[in-house]
Amino acid sequence: MCAHVLVAEDDEKQAELIRRSLLAEGHTATVVHDGGAALDAARRLRPDLVVLDLMLPVVDGFGVCRALRGGAEHPDIPVVMLTARSAEDDVLLGLELGADDYLTKPYSPRELMARIRTVLRRSGRGAGARGDDPVVRAAGLSVDPVRHEVRCDGAPVDCTPAEFQILLAMAGEPERVFTRRQLLHCTRGFDRASTERAVDVHIMNLRRKIEADPRRPVRLLTVFGVGYKLSGARP
Repeated sequence: MCAHVLVAEDDEKQAELIRRSLLAEGHTATVVHDGGAALDAARRLRPDLVVLDLMLPVVDGFGVCRALRGGAEHPDIPVVMLTARSAEDDVLLGLELGADDYLTKPYSPRELMARIRTVLRRSGRGAGARGDDPVVRAAGLSVDPVRHEVRCDGAPVDCTPAEFQILLAMAGEPERVFTRRQLLHCTRGFDRASTERAVDVHIMNLRRKIEADPRRPVRLLTVFGVGYKLSGARP
């Protein structure tokens, strides 16, 4: 079962651990660090599930859950709440606001993944549950997060794990301009050379693999002064 999971967690190390665990399960993940960004990402990306920390800046987890449950544009998105607050009143309030499950810190990543699988199965969301095709397609590319395969005009493309995560993110939002920092975040856990310069190297290598002429790219485009984008049109 492949799902797109939105992770709202202000602790960056904890968020990274969750992201890596989700990727290992075959899911895709978007990570944000405050409640305002969580609501914006939920509106734009319509994830299959939200992993929501209660102690978020800007808007706390209760406020995010209340908005998700009260808005017509977020119908029935499952929510798994995370918190260091284990008081019974907090648990009850989270569940009353519509959270589907609740985990108190510290917890094991394996337990969280098991809870996510259960909630996805129960809610009927995620590619496996809906019977949807999990493959992401754009610009003649197909990126399969379950089989970890990339094809360009039907031909297989051999990508490193970091290159795969960059393509998966960009193919999921064609025409969106990604900064180097945003693409760098996609490669964390897969790329030891964690610098923005490393992103330029990954882009250069990807162009060699997916462009007819890497010096004149038509798929993976540079937006000068900002970053990169994947064209939404097939060449």
